[in-house]
Amino acid sequence: MAEAGPSSGSSPFSGVIVTTILAITGVSFLMVVVLLAWSPELQNRDRAGLHPYSSSALGYRGMVDLLSLRGVPVTVSRSAQRLQADDGALKIVTLPAFGGGMLLDDILDDLAGPALIVLPKWTGSRDRVKPEWQGEVYLMRPEMVAAAVTPYDSDATIWRLRTPATVRAPFGKFSPNLGDDMQVLRADSFVSVVSVPGGDLVAQVPGRQVYILSDPDLMNVSGLAAPENARMALALVTDLREMSYEAEAAVVFDATLHGFERSDNLLQLVFDVPFIAATLLAFAAFLMIGWSGAVRFGAPAKEARAFALGKQALTDNTAALVAMGRRETSMAPGYLALIRRATAKAVGAPKTLSDSELTQLFDRLSPEAGPGEGPRAFSRLQSQLIAPAASRQALIDAARRLWRWQQEIIHGHR
Repeated sequence: MAEAGPSSGSSPFSGVIVTTILAITGVSFLMVVVLLAWSPELQNRDRAGLHPYSSSALGYRGMVDLLSLRGVPVTVSRSAQRLQADDGALKIVTLPAFGGGMLLDDILDDLAGPALIVLPKWTGSRDRVKPEWQGEVYLMRPEMVAAAVTPYDSDATIWRLRTPATVRAPFGKFSPNLGDDMQVLRADSFVSVVSVPGGDLVAQVPGRQVYILSDPDLMNVSGLAAPENARMALALVTDLREMSYEAEAAVVFDATLHGFERSDNLLQLVFDVPFIAATLLAFAAFLMIGWSGAVRFGAPAKEARAFALGKQALTDNTAALVAMGRRETSMAPGYLALIRRATAKAVGAPKTLSDSELTQLFDRLSPEAGPGEGPRAFSRLQSQLIAPAASRQALIDAARRLWRWQQEIIHGHR
């Protein structure tokens, strides 16, 4: 004999299984939305290059970490507007190996000081196995480096010299280790800040708080391996920060010139201020709609008439009218008379009986009360309804007891 399968009207899933499936689906959908919104922020930016995210030999991640360890508020900016913000922060712009002059020309007019522009010196390729490592490295030609400062001075030239034993600067005396190819800048229109024989290591754009560091080996990861280079780089940054009107000026490394500019993300925008409030309200409304649809039993109620028809509607409207007029308690005598007539007809009492004789008949027919309940005679029950009730609740209690008494008389059960 074949086993009976589930009935056609029963559901093959329990409420727990359905709830679990919906919860897993909702969490998975939320994770997909989060990944779509923040995936650009989660990707690894530590790849070899002349940018502040790079920890390779030519990168500037070491300078970022060094300033952080010294207690300096330092950030890496992916917003081009940050370079234009007059917030007192020291902007450090590390130029790429190629196209730095054109990129610098785009931000030149709006660059807010104080700012330090670090010229390139080396170029190379990434390691094929580990992109965060620097592969082959080449020394750039001086004319290619000089092209980066042509927006400031078209006659500027780059020279490479042997590092002197001592470099005197307005912020101290140092002995940097920049090898036999220390890169210096020669430009008649620039103001010399740190001068060495043969050119300027640090120069200032006239009339602006914009400074140019000619040799990046003073700040990149490879150069910071020399303690004296690190000491001079920290002193230079400290001196430039003191020129700001902010007491504790922050240091902002720009990454936009290296292709890390943050693009507008609509999904991320809805989870950011000020749109986060509207997003949370929409999510709460979605949950409430889902909950309403899940707990509702049966089909939706059909739309009813504004004014219902029939005996039930007439009864409900009359009851509502009596309640609005606060005349409910005065209905007690009328209800008592209604019950007397209905009970007398049900038990077949002669119509010639007077009210007192009918009361005596009902008392004789009344069932005996249970232990502790007291007498249940009709005369006692009618005494509570012979006059208007004291309150609505008192009327309801007395009417309920009288109705039960009638049911016991007519049907013979308690």
